[in-house]
Amino acid sequence: MPLRRTPLPDWAIERRRLLGQRLGAARRTASLSQDQLADRVGVERRTIQRYESGERDPRYTDLLLIAAALDIPLADLTQA
Repeated sequence: MPLRRTPLPDWAIERRRLLGQRLGAARRTASLSQDQLADRVGVERRTIQRYESGERDPRYTDLLLIAAALDIPLADLTQA
């Protein structure tokens, strides 16, 4: 994957971190491990780990699949 030409602004990094926290909390509420969620979404466990740590931005399609796997509205994960 190509590198960004400009660094992300601080507010975007913070929002990504908060998204990861909400994702992890929702996964734990659903009593799922990272492995189980990854299987349901069709990604590697490490991908879920990177999303939750705020290390990586999830693709929109992955967010849709994650919300469906956790049986929650997408808005609950992406709220500002």
